[in-house]
Amino acid sequence: MEGTSKTIDRVSVVAVKDLTPLLSQPGTSLAVVGATDHPTKYGGIIYRDLKRKGYKVFAVNPYRDSVDGDPCWHSVTDLPEAPTIVVLVVPAKRGLDVLEDCAERGLHNVWVQPGAFSAELMESLDRHDFDWLAEACVMVRARTAIA
Repeated sequence: MEGTSKTIDRVSVVAVKDLTPLLSQPGTSLAVVGATDHPTKYGGIIYRDLKRKGYKVFAVNPYRDSVDGDPCWHSVTDLPEAPTIVVLVVPAKRGLDVLEDCAERGLHNVWVQPGAFSAELMESLDRHDFDWLAEACVMVRARTAIA
């Protein structure tokens, strides 16, 4: 499967499937890989933003036990339930390992935040037949979605 590129809101977005409609579905949950308590890191900013918007959000970070006072899992394979979307907020090289974990766990929807994407990551997304969206900010897209 080949990714497509299109311009949405003046930003080049690469996608096999636009995952944005999932943000409007009741019960949507998201795993934020790279979640942190650091106030200026995007993993923490995104985690807290999605939580504030009312989504069920799981923090995933192998170096933390909690984020924003919530439990943090070291891998998507450790999560107590399967999230609707896995959001990658980690460097692409680390994202490759996360995609392997997603495939193992049977998680199919992957949202790759700007700055976390690479050609190698796209190849892995396609190889595992994920539904994915890259280079589009989940916080921006969630602004108009109903959680």
